[in-house]
Amino acid sequence: MRHGAHGRTSQARGAAVTSVGTNAGMQTRRGPLWQALGILAELLLTAAAICALYIVWQMWWTGVEAEQAQNQTTQSAEWSAPGSDGNGSTAIAKAQQGDPPVQPKDPKYGDLIAQVYIPRFGSQWHRNLVEGTTLEQINRHGLGHYQTSQLPGQLGNFALAGHRNGYGQPLGDVDKLQEGDAIIVRTKDYWYVYHYTRYEIVLPTEVRVIAANPENPNAEPTKRMITMTTCEPKYTTPTHRWISYGELAYWAKVSDGVPKELATTDASGNVKFAINDSPSLASRIGSLDKVVFAALLAWLILFIAAAVAWRWPVLRAIKLGERRRPDASIYGTLLRLQPGVAPIRWLLLTLLLFAAAAALFQWVFPWSAANIPFLNQMSNFVAVPE
Repeated sequence: MRHGAHGRTSQARGAAVTSVGTNAGMQTRRGPLWQALGILAELLLTAAAICALYIVWQMWWTGVEAEQAQNQTTQSAEWSAPGSDGNGSTAIAKAQQGDPPVQPKDPKYGDLIAQVYIPRFGSQWHRNLVEGTTLEQINRHGLGHYQTSQLPGQLGNFALAGHRNGYGQPLGDVDKLQEGDAIIVRTKDYWYVYHYTRYEIVLPTEVRVIAANPENPNAEPTKRMITMTTCEPKYTTPTHRWISYGELAYWAKVSDGVPKELATTDASGNVKFAINDSPSLASRIGSLDKVVFAALLAWLILFIAAAVAWRWPVLRAIKLGERRRPDASIYGTLLRLQPGVAPIRWLLLTLLLFAAAAALFQWVFPWSAANIPFLNQMSNFVAVPE
């Protein structure tokens, strides 16, 4: 009898241990205050993520969109390729004597008038130059020509403007220019090779920098200059302007080849144009509305397939008491509402978040930058009709 009593006592202790273990696994929910703090923390983290995405949009995606616009402009211009030497190599264009021709003669606002190459900014750096310096132009097309200033090669001051941050930051590295660096401008038929001379930092009100003779605005011009204006400082509210100057060294014909500053030699000894006009992978994506709809379609298909195959095992376990009722949570609720096993649910949630991020880039951030005064001032953004 003692052995039987001992066995029943052991079984009772085992049941008690099992009960304790079950109770430990089925802990009660946190109090309302802790759950509210948890939701507040999720909201704050979400806000921080949106702010980070806005910076990515401003610093990177606006540049991708600018590259897309520049590629479209270049393709529509259909300018001829630089001349070759007849043996499959690009020729080195001969420096011409005498006064350079002025091209284009009478550009209209928004016209592509030139392409600018600055090797110091990178072996593949080049930007379009359009007529006009409004945000509508320089946000989308790279660089803008001050309409009151001279044209490429003309006696006086050929002045242009560009962003130093965002929208592809065409003039983001002006502080790296060194005396003698080449600043090369190509119009439809001619090359104009300028050499960088100096810079100065001025207030935005000092419009003399784009005068025909910026060194002495009241005197007639005696040099063929180029002036590039951009914001200073680079990453904070621009209180000043960084002004870079250069002077014309020589001009050449596009039909004769490329300037030596833009020529490179391959392993076979053939001269090639150093610039590769192939668009980047990101710029080939196009509008993000297609990305948003594709992500949502993939989510919908996977959602239906998972619901048929597995239904909602987490919700069923909670309903049957096999899992404790979870604390209130925004993302936890979204995850539990997805059907299927854990990896599928995480994939579904990731697709939703990805679609939301793409929607921010496509619609929310551009609207915010155009309509919220603080963001508009910070972003230099202007809405442009498609």
